[in-house]
Amino acid sequence: MKKYAAITLLAATLAGCDNNSAPLSFTPEMASFSNEFDFDPLRGPVKDFTQTLFNEKGEVSKRVTGTVSEEGCFDTLELHDLEANTGVALVLDANYYIDAETQQRKVKLQGKCQLAELPSAGVTWDTDDNGFVVAAHGKEMEVKYRYDADGYPLGKTTVSGDQHLSVQSTPSKDLRKRMDYSAVSLLNDKPMGNVTQSCDYDRHNNPVSCDLTIKDDSVKPAVERKYTIKNTIEYY
Repeated sequence: MKKYAAITLLAATLAGCDNNSAPLSFTPEMASFSNEFDFDPLRGPVKDFTQTLFNEKGEVSKRVTGTVSEEGCFDTLELHDLEANTGVALVLDANYYIDAETQQRKVKLQGKCQLAELPSAGVTWDTDDNGFVVAAHGKEMEVKYRYDADGYPLGKTTVSGDQHLSVQSTPSKDLRKRMDYSAVSLLNDKPMGNVTQSCDYDRHNNPVSCDLTIKDDSVKPAVERKYTIKNTIEYY
């Protein structure tokens, strides 16, 4: 009995250590792509995922689907905005993402699989020493991106002419629940709206379902919209 009790205690201790260990950080590619293509970043050995945004009527508003290599590169990425009736399917081909339908080169890459250039829009991206996209440059605009030490995207600032748009995100202090956040949008320092999100998580500390509330202060009276996000994630 004493031996069994010792083993049980050891197992409990190890489990406790595992639960208290810090979760995996967000990779530069996952954080940067989520920033640029507007989806929640995921961490860990993600193989493929789908994020679906539902409106209050239960209708699909947006959907993002991606497949990721074991090295962390996006092999494919599909973006569909059903409200705007737009969409694109990107496939990795050497150092480009090509349109799956037209085979047209859409995005040029730097290094192994990080964003470098959007030729059709004349946009180029800069990365820092850790490989995160920290800036984007175009003919009439400049964007700067921010991250925390965990690789979580903290928002971005876009300057175009005399327009200065800033998005500031504040995630939960719990490192395992980073997709629980609030964000504020400012246009020329004037509040334009805010976003709050809370989620349920899987064992990899990734969200499986989230409640999202968006408040638009740019109109009077302010408009509040509620959404639900459902994620399906497969791991290596």
